[in-house]
Amino acid sequence: MNGLIYYLAAGVLWMGLAAQLPDLRRHWRDPLKRSFCAVILLSGLCFVLGAPPTVALVNSVTGIPNVAAPLTYGAVTAFGAASLILIVHWRGSDPVRVRRTSRAWLFSYLGVIAAEGVLFTLGDAPVERRADFDTYYASTPFIREMIVLYLVAHTVAAVTTTLLCWRWTRKVKRWTRGSLALLVVGWLFTSAYSVVKAVALTAHWLGHSWDGLSTSVAPLVAVGSCLASAGYILPLIGPRIDSAITFVRLRPLFCLLAGPNSRRRCVTALSWRTISDVELQLTTRETAIRDGLKRLAGQLDDQVRRRAYREALAAGSCAADAEVIGLAAMVAVAALAEAPSPVAETGTIGISVGDVDVVVSVSARVLRPAAGSRSLDTGQPSLLSLSRAVRTPIVDAAIQSRRTTVRQLS
Repeated sequence: MNGLIYYLAAGVLWMGLAAQLPDLRRHWRDPLKRSFCAVILLSGLCFVLGAPPTVALVNSVTGIPNVAAPLTYGAVTAFGAASLILIVHWRGSDPVRVRRTSRAWLFSYLGVIAAEGVLFTLGDAPVERRADFDTYYASTPFIREMIVLYLVAHTVAAVTTTLLCWRWTRKVKRWTRGSLALLVVGWLFTSAYSVVKAVALTAHWLGHSWDGLSTSVAPLVAVGSCLASAGYILPLIGPRIDSAITFVRLRPLFCLLAGPNSRRRCVTALSWRTISDVELQLTTRETAIRDGLKRLAGQLDDQVRRRAYREALAAGSCAADAEVIGLAAMVAVAALAEAPSPVAETGTIGISVGDVDVVVSVSARVLRPAAGSRSLDTGQPSLLSLSRAVRTPIVDAAIQSRRTTVRQLS
């Protein structure tokens, strides 16, 4: 049996673990971080130890037939314990209760692993079986008990984790909810693994030959380990995905406001080398946008905003969207040359963009927002709205109109 799929799965999992090692060193005392890394490590180890080539290698190196079996069972049992402990820490509650529950699971499963080793030592398994160890030795004293103990421990971990995640799913949203959904599906697969194994063993005890369930069907549901591991990883990469999406969506506004000496920066994109610090990249881009808005404060022409606002309303936009389009047109026109606008007159009003006040020059009177309009208040969504509006036809028309006016004046 080819072990390539086993090694590929382990490699993907351990790549995720390698990305977490620097953070683990910085937060070694964090039980949640330690539990998470233990889950990923043990999940990959289960795949490596369960691969037929590894089974043959371990048996050959140690000189003990089938010694790979208790090693694999121990890794799977430890993975179940680590998953339970991670869920306990992840959900949180009273620290004393969390610590007590975690230790109870830890010592219980350590006892199971020790018992598996003792039972294997007491049993007799002289014939090497790389793929059908469970069913071949299903009736062998002590080996039989070891197999049953392993399946019971695995089933308890799978069912308990599935129920905990399912109950928790209704209390959270977004990435955490998606993560829990993956965990539920993944642990349902691993629960099916135990059920299929148990059915094959029971059939063997009853005198039937259903070994194919164990050797052919059961390994397929090992995909549950990959799904469960992905569920544990998702809450870590989810916020980075959000930041990356926001980084890309802010590009139009960033290109306008990066400044005449930083035009090349507007083509900056995320790469595999920069995705790891995407939060820093996003903060840098937001800061550049706010600095640009502040730099253009004296050049913003409110007549441009009003004209674009009326055109957006006439085109069918709601008042809130029309207000953002008007502001985007005003900013875009001011950013064309970054020179004092010849039509700016007296009168100002402060409009909050991000966490800075942009002073908008008005031509006649203080601007009164229309009923139902939405000002550009603090927070990321407003910057995203402004960046999205920069690409609308109305804003483009305002830019072309200003360019025509400049050419005529020159």
